[in-house]
Amino acid sequence: MRFSSLGKAFLAGTVLLTTPALAKPQREWVDPLTHHRVLRISDMPGTSSLYFTQSAFTPQGDKMVMKTPQGIAVVTLKDWSVKLLVPGPQLNLLFTGHKSRNVYYASRARDDAGQTFQVYAADVDTGKVKKVADVAGGSIGSINADETMLLGQYTLPPANVNPDGTLKHPAQKGGNETPGGYTYAENRPDGTPYTYADAKTRALHRRLIAGIPMEIFTHNLVTGERKVIVASKDWLNHVQFSPTDPGLIMYCHEGPWHEVDRIWTIRTDGTGQKLVHTRTMNNEIAGHEFFSPDGHTIWYDLQTPRGQVFWLAGYDVTTGKRTWYNVERNQWSVHYNQSPDFKLFTGDGGDSEMVAHAPDGKYLYLFTPKPIPDDAEIPTADAEKLIVPGTFAQEKLVDMRNHNYKTEPNMTFTPDGKWIIFRGHFENDPDEHGTHVYAVEVAKAQ
Repeated sequence: MRFSSLGKAFLAGTVLLTTPALAKPQREWVDPLTHHRVLRISDMPGTSSLYFTQSAFTPQGDKMVMKTPQGIAVVTLKDWSVKLLVPGPQLNLLFTGHKSRNVYYASRARDDAGQTFQVYAADVDTGKVKKVADVAGGSIGSINADETMLLGQYTLPPANVNPDGTLKHPAQKGGNETPGGYTYAENRPDGTPYTYADAKTRALHRRLIAGIPMEIFTHNLVTGERKVIVASKDWLNHVQFSPTDPGLIMYCHEGPWHEVDRIWTIRTDGTGQKLVHTRTMNNEIAGHEFFSPDGHTIWYDLQTPRGQVFWLAGYDVTTGKRTWYNVERNQWSVHYNQSPDFKLFTGDGGDSEMVAHAPDGKYLYLFTPKPIPDDAEIPTADAEKLIVPGTFAQEKLVDMRNHNYKTEPNMTFTPDGKWIIFRGHFENDPDEHGTHVYAVEVAKAQ
């Protein structure tokens, strides 16, 4: 990203930033394999979009935020122009608001050393910045629907953990956080390396059995109150507020998924704690949970058992009704997401070392749900008590075969449903840290 003539004005603690916008996407092409148009939005390697569960868009759907090596940038979606909003490579971009046109960020990246840090809100149009919270340790992962509460997790000191929550371990080789993700490496006793996936699983297992005390907490942006919602020696992670219900929290018991009952919900007053999915077979796994855009459904990757049979499973938070869409091995994805009109899903694929061991799975996908009809059109008498099954019709959107999946694409639909935003470094970039932010058009190029 090439920025010049950066202007700053300081007025009563408020920062105003003016930066020339880029006039067009940095590069665009039609993928020769998929025939979908792809845009590279970012200009500077090391730029990344937000995690797939974190809101990156304004409520009006006209702008998006992303993290660059220079700081936090805002993208105008109608022309893909980019400008630097808040300078500071050390800043931790969090999410956008559900009601306001604010982007929220923290003064530092995750740190469980017990030090207080600040959370700020910046207006995406004016660049005006205001401090909204002093948070006493841990990290912030979500904001509720009416923007009155932050949601965070805290590993109580003196825990010695990496930024992703895993233990710092003398046998662990590497383990450096990068702009695109996290690197795991570990050798066997004979000196040969584990695969990246196995090294990650071993790191997760060590952290799980350590039994380190943790808390999930809310920070009230109106009163400043910090309230512990869950306290446990389980590894607590993946905290999310419902996008529509300001009092509903989802979180997980982290670790190797076959070792944990992972997905939980609870209310902000501490009531209603509930396990969303109960394992029923050995080596069954469920995870990478996310809310539907309307907050009515929790979707998650389900495998029965691990690495053999694949589903995108849904749980209606109001009725308890369950829907499972079967996913073929090559179409299994690290993450999934749902379109704003609920008609489509997207998945970011995966490489052959990952849990599905897909021989040809390195693509960004578009999925169309296909319910399985009743046999001979005769409704099942007790259908309301049963799981609704279905399949996916799939379409490849982006050829990711040159992409290193140590950087997870983490795709999301734009608010109009016409584009999918993702991160990658597949343009024959020799620097594995050269992550860029891209958009692929859902409709095929004409």
